[in-house]
Amino acid sequence: MGNCLAVRIKAESPFHSASTSGTTSRNNSKNVNGLSGSSSKVSSTSVPPTPRSEGEILQSSNVKSFTFNDLRNATRNFRPDSVLGEGGFGSVFKGWIDEHTFVATKPGTGIVIAVKRLNQEGFQGHREWLAEVNYLGQLYHPNLVKLIGYCLEDEHRLLVYEFMPRGSLENHLFRRGSYFQPLSWNLRMKVSLGAARGLAFLHSAETKVIYRDFKTSNILLDSNYNAKLSDFGLAKDGPTGDKSHVSTRVMGTYGYAAPEYLATGHLTTKSDVYSFGVVLLEMLSGRRAVDKNRPSGEHNLVEWARPYLTSKRKFFRVLDSRLDGQYSLGGAQKAAALALQCLSSESRFRPTMDEVVSTLEQLQEAKDTTKSTPAQGNKDSNRKLANNGQRSRRRSSADVVNGKAAYPRPSAPSLSS
Repeated sequence: MGNCLAVRIKAESPFHSASTSGTTSRNNSKNVNGLSGSSSKVSSTSVPPTPRSEGEILQSSNVKSFTFNDLRNATRNFRPDSVLGEGGFGSVFKGWIDEHTFVATKPGTGIVIAVKRLNQEGFQGHREWLAEVNYLGQLYHPNLVKLIGYCLEDEHRLLVYEFMPRGSLENHLFRRGSYFQPLSWNLRMKVSLGAARGLAFLHSAETKVIYRDFKTSNILLDSNYNAKLSDFGLAKDGPTGDKSHVSTRVMGTYGYAAPEYLATGHLTTKSDVYSFGVVLLEMLSGRRAVDKNRPSGEHNLVEWARPYLTSKRKFFRVLDSRLDGQYSLGGAQKAAALALQCLSSESRFRPTMDEVVSTLEQLQEAKDTTKSTPAQGNKDSNRKLANNGQRSRRRSSADVVNGKAAYPRPSAPSLSS
């Protein structure tokens, strides 16, 4: 927070005629340096190369064009009590439409949708709205959130998504209170694998997309805890031909951005791999990537955890004590080793996302994530499980709060310029 970026490279505009009625930051108030705080194709049809005009993007998207009146009716005139969350883009509202006709229906009937409405006075603008339509309008994958449609009418800019009942991973990991309990080890590993598969799909030869803003608030969970990547406003086409990287302005989120990207503005798929390592470390530790409320020396999660991750005898000090020893020693070691590899200072030493997926799949197949005995050697952090059955049942963080899913809220400073 407040870091000064040594190098800022002006982004190459991905659209010829896309107006920019707002600046490009993510989910939070904008930071002057450029990092944001806090964005599939199962069919492997090729994505037309950018730059493309706004008209070409909208015509090529496989989603419905809604009128503003359609979405106003679906959300009951954007009633305050239907707000699911808020960010730099604007507010997200809960709505209902008919599954076949997409006409607004009464609350509780038809299908539930999440409607993101651009705040005209917000920090994120038309260009990011258009990027969402560009990528999610063509990309389909089980681990990418589904874009149902959009609205472009006068000054109105809205996006319509499938509703994700369990909200964001960020809230599940970090929300505190007597009514909530942390995600189990098995669920954390399930979510990490799903999110990894989403990134691997984006990086595939057919898709060639760099996500650029991988973080816990952009990972949404369905009713079965299947992870889906959302918020593609900062996504960028990967390098083509013999190019090794894409040069852009430094954008993303403090604590998640790869060091070489911060230093040079050179963006590669390995930049996303680093961000994945940060998120995996957050899931293992239950700590935020950047937390100024921690004691001195523990503000930056990666810097604090790295010395422990390199030691087989000390790595367990990083693990979230609230996990109550639900993991096996072998499984925890392998997950920690994977996080450390993804966080390599030199990008060439990081695995590809396909390799990450393979490692996480092997962990699950070996049942290394399911053993429910305390890890050996964790004398300070693990608690005995003998009285688990006698503990009073607390409401899970997966439960809906007052009838609403816990959607992402701003949490970290921005890196956009």
